[in-house]
Amino acid sequence: MKKLLLLLVLIAGIVACNNKKKGPDVSDIKVDIPVVRFDRAFFNMDSTDIPAGLKMLRQQYPDFYTDFMQQILGVDGSDTSRRTLYVTHEFLKGYRSIYDSLQEVYKKPDWLKSDLEHAFQYVKYYFPKYIPGKAYVYVGPFDAPGVALTRTGLAIGLQQFAGSNFSVYQSAQGQELFPLYISRRFAPGYITANCMKAVVEDIFPNNYSGKPLIEQMVEKGKQWYLLDKFMPFAPDSVKTGYTQHQLDWCKEFEGNIWSHIVKNEDLQSLVPSTIQQYIGEGPFTQGLSQEDSPGNIGQWIGWQIVKKYAEKNSSLTPGDIMKTNARKILEEAKYKPK
Repeated sequence: MKKLLLLLVLIAGIVACNNKKKGPDVSDIKVDIPVVRFDRAFFNMDSTDIPAGLKMLRQQYPDFYTDFMQQILGVDGSDTSRRTLYVTHEFLKGYRSIYDSLQEVYKKPDWLKSDLEHAFQYVKYYFPKYIPGKAYVYVGPFDAPGVALTRTGLAIGLQQFAGSNFSVYQSAQGQELFPLYISRRFAPGYITANCMKAVVEDIFPNNYSGKPLIEQMVEKGKQWYLLDKFMPFAPDSVKTGYTQHQLDWCKEFEGNIWSHIVKNEDLQSLVPSTIQQYIGEGPFTQGLSQEDSPGNIGQWIGWQIVKKYAEKNSSLTPGDIMKTNARKILEEAKYKPK
């Protein structure tokens, strides 16, 4: 009996430790993220009376209508403008089949509201004053943003989340716009992570432009550090965009990766091509394994440096760490992976 009790205590302890690692308890934090289906209202317009349809859209969605018409379709949105009416008509006609295909995937996206609200519970835990707003779902041209911040919330472009095997992504034209190493992330499971990346940049705007390579790596690493706080239950593959194989490779050869960068690059380099090599998109990182390495490996290394610094400064909040100078983080982390 004593052995059984001891075993139960040990199991409870393990579970408690695992839960602790996954993040704080946010169950009491109330968050409501209305998911607004602008896409349905737009494509349900009467194509024989577009002026009336646009007028109704403007009345129903005043917070998003102008953003969509001006920033996504590139027109002024006036229901009397010939260019607006022409572009709207052509877009409705040209993207109708795309919209119809997407409705099969997003017929009942209740999970999206749930996922967003869960992530925003963590945002509110760390940053109580942050106001989430609404999530406007739209369908736009394929080169329109998959996720963007608006004045009143988030805009989610489903055209970039149709599923990695979507025929348009697989086409020659689609691959020219989005190579397969990018479009493989165009799946529903990446929406919330992309939204949280936008929130991270909203709270802590990019301030690393013009800084040397190593500082940009750390600054980018800080973004993933905070993203991890907002999505502690999400797989690292979703947060980083790496494949699981690439992640496993990075973890196994972390010391070799860092050694390669230190030996082959000037960490204080300001050369754009060198910086792009390590924190830019790519199918792999030049100089490392083409079969195993991911692109943007500098951000992953930066993330490890920031985590090491955070471990040594447990009294600091995520907000404190985000505000800490990259050079200070690098010096005090004493990052020396094996």
